[in-house]
Amino acid sequence: MSGIDLGNGVVGAILGVVFATLFQQWTQDIWFRIRRRSAGMVRSLTFREGQGGAWSTFSLGPLRTSALIVEGDGDRAIAPESVHVQVLTEEIALPEEMADWRAEIEAEENRAEASGERAPVWNGPRYAVESLEISRSALDEQAEVHLRLRPTDYYTFLAAQQLDRRMPDGSTPRSRYLNPEHPLTAPAFLQCSFGVNIAVVTSDHLLAVSQRGDRVRMAPGLWNSSVNEGLARHIDSAGRNAPDLHSVARRGMREEMSLEPHEYSLALLAFALDVDKRQWGAHFYARLTDMTGDQLRERMSRGVADRWEHQTIDYVPFRSADVTRYLLRPDRVHRWAPLAPALFHLALVHVHGRTSVERAEAQTVRRL
Repeated sequence: MSGIDLGNGVVGAILGVVFATLFQQWTQDIWFRIRRRSAGMVRSLTFREGQGGAWSTFSLGPLRTSALIVEGDGDRAIAPESVHVQVLTEEIALPEEMADWRAEIEAEENRAEASGERAPVWNGPRYAVESLEISRSALDEQAEVHLRLRPTDYYTFLAAQQLDRRMPDGSTPRSRYLNPEHPLTAPAFLQCSFGVNIAVVTSDHLLAVSQRGDRVRMAPGLWNSSVNEGLARHIDSAGRNAPDLHSVARRGMREEMSLEPHEYSLALLAFALDVDKRQWGAHFYARLTDMTGDQLRERMSRGVADRWEHQTIDYVPFRSADVTRYLLRPDRVHRWAPLAPALFHLALVHVHGRTSVERAEAQTVRRL
């Protein structure tokens, strides 16, 4: 063997060792990342530092809302088996000053009932949101949602909604406990609400848009999703199980529109937070299989369990330009429940695709 051949062999051996080492390190890095994700490494959305500038609430032209889309873009539905709900046993406790507000509410409702002035507001068992966290599956980046809840009741929710009421030291719950730079960080006692919001589209492509009744306690008269249903411990946790969000959505469809599960398909699109009122929501899209708008009106005319929740239902062609014009109507644009416009946008994206929807929305806004 010549000196040149020997030198080439030595160089080749050295390069082989170098490349083998680099390849081994690369494969180890990849395997470590997969193992981390498979082991449940969580990207926390509740206690994540420095996220304030990256999060903004939903807006569309002149329409501004306090709805923060926390997970989901409408394009791909979140699978039912990817939502994990845990109920913690310890009930929510309000700070001392706010506990007095709850006592005031309870005393007023007892007084109204005793005097016969009006029917009292029922102090129904509810859930408060301890945290909502998102992880990703290792191979296809599918969302895994981890929702942790605590028991609470409606009077506690009403007390916690007084976010701008002054406490003895002059502060408010909003100023003392909330940081606008970190909108997902909040104590559970200020988040005593979780509901499902559903965009219902008929078989002849009409979006049902409801107006909340004037007699409801929260957001009376505002225009809202087709169906809105809050989690109820005594109904949705029968048998001491954690609530199933798809089952809650089906309950809302039955109670508010007299629709049964075999009459529609259901897709979970997103999780959103009203950062102003600290109310969480799961956004669903429901497509009626065979029922037209006229048939739905006829069905509802024969009786609805929760008739009092809605005073009006409009039917809007489920096309991007039509829905956008409806959202931005002068008599609508400032009369929306905070989470509804984002829900309708996501439903449009789910059906028509993001590029088409955003193009139509931009053209409609320019023509205003």
